[in-house]
Amino acid sequence: MLGILISIVVGAVAGFIAGKIMNKSMNLIVCIIVGIIGAAFGSWMFSTLGLNVSNKFWAVLLVGTIGAVLLLFILSLFRNKYE
Repeated sequence: MLGILISIVVGAVAGFIAGKIMNKSMNLIVCIIVGIIGAAFGSWMFSTLGLNVSNKFWAVLLVGTIGAVLLLFILSLFRNKYE
């Protein structure tokens, strides 16, 4: 249960930071969703590249933020294409 709570908190923070970096205004729920999906995407990307990341808070937050920024960038490409 504590792991889920930590994932939500890290996801919310990572999503918030990614939203600020990408200049997007998102509510808390969207920040959490983007952050959690971004963290999973970032973890997959880092492991695919052969990069090992520790389980410390700041490392997980950095990977989640990088993944969330990339996720928002990819989504903005599709959104701009179909608008």
